[in-house]
Amino acid sequence: MKKGTVKVVSLVLLAAALIGFTACSSYCNVSPETQKTAEAPAGKNVYFAAPLFSAAEREYNLKIVGILESYGYKVFLPQRDGFLAPELEGLTEAEKTEKIFRKDRDEVLKADIIFMILDGRIPDEGACVELGMAYAAGKRCYGLKSDSRSVELDMDLNPMIAGCFRKLFCNLDGDKLIQSLEEFLKNDQL
Repeated sequence: MKKGTVKVVSLVLLAAALIGFTACSSYCNVSPETQKTAEAPAGKNVYFAAPLFSAAEREYNLKIVGILESYGYKVFLPQRDGFLAPELEGLTEAEKTEKIFRKDRDEVLKADIIFMILDGRIPDEGACVELGMAYAAGKRCYGLKSDSRSVELDMDLNPMIAGCFRKLFCNLDGDKLIQSLEEFLKNDQL
């Protein structure tokens, strides 16, 4: 693609995303009284956005969530606290979609913080939508990346994703990555 065409396509995609986020924020209609859960300490309610489709992904999610919870954060982890499509027996695909979407959307909007795992060839599509909703709603956004794969030629992440984060924890050494997250949590709040 020529440079000018890439710019036009990028602007069209950006406009579509902004329209979608605006439509979502007006459609989502979560009342102020449901925006915070009683059990969550003020400002410490986290929505954990990550792929959850393999045993390894779910185990890693639990490990990171355990760290966050050990520092006093109340975490909504969709694989544990929400719905997984294979477990929703007897429902049509449309009913499963509606049930999962509503629950996860409502939890994103209740949260103070979104914490997203960015590993994979590209970040998980559902987690990207959750990140977009959270960012558009003014939530604090944090990411964690230990994977060297990338879709951009000279950049680690797409700027439309990277630009949402207050802080991005990156390290290809998984142990050092977890250590840097824990060091941050000892001294700072998400």
